[in-house]
Amino acid sequence: MFPRLLELGSFSLPTYGVLIALGFLVGISLSARLARRSGMDPDRVTNLGIVLLVSAIVGAKLFLIADNWTYYSADFSRLFSLSALRSGGVFYGGLLTALAVAYYYTRRHRMPWLATADLMVPGLAFGHAIGRLGCFAAGCCWGREARLAWSVTFTDPAAHSFTGVPLNVPLHPTQLYEASGAALIGLVLLWLYLRPHVAGAILGAYLVLYSSFRFFVEFFRDEGARTLLIGGVVSTTQAVAVGLAVLGVWLFRGARRPA
Repeated sequence: MFPRLLELGSFSLPTYGVLIALGFLVGISLSARLARRSGMDPDRVTNLGIVLLVSAIVGAKLFLIADNWTYYSADFSRLFSLSALRSGGVFYGGLLTALAVAYYYTRRHRMPWLATADLMVPGLAFGHAIGRLGCFAAGCCWGREARLAWSVTFTDPAAHSFTGVPLNVPLHPTQLYEASGAALIGLVLLWLYLRPHVAGAILGAYLVLYSSFRFFVEFFRDEGARTLLIGGVVSTTQAVAVGLAVLGVWLFRGARRPA
């Protein structure tokens, strides 16, 4: 849609990268404010956010490679191609890696694991919403063909070159579906966080809300942009979403249960 934000000669600034950076800044700023409000060290939370950003990028790309192993194993040079470096990877791969790293980091620095996760996830949701606008600008994560009043049509050859999105075809704006859903989830999580709650409840709510929403949106994604598993209907992302939703229910119920 708008893959390049700025072009000066041979230099170009990708819109996707700018919005991902903006999403991170918004998310980590909100987490630091919530940490200060909760009596936690905002600097330590900011440092954790930076660590999680790096780990999420690595995890997202590793999950992308695993999800498309047949393609990459046929020619390992593709792992170091420009398209592989440009790709954002798979969100759930980044999320799972970040959760594992966050658990290790909080334990090592003697931070309350669930309470820290609770204050991070509202910022994660808002940052994710901004990042999905970057996906829309770049053209990745495109939807199925659909002739609807709100369908979108990509026409920039650069978007096709970067992501493979079909040009001149009306599509479901799945990127905007996710951006809107993530922003709404962020508002719900922030409202829950500002109310009395038990540690782990906000993380559990995030896993349930986002996983349920993502499972639904996946049905509108183009099959060329996702890997199908069960009967050619359910995707890898949907299978992971079900598992995380179950974990979220367990966390939320456990957090609400009296000691």
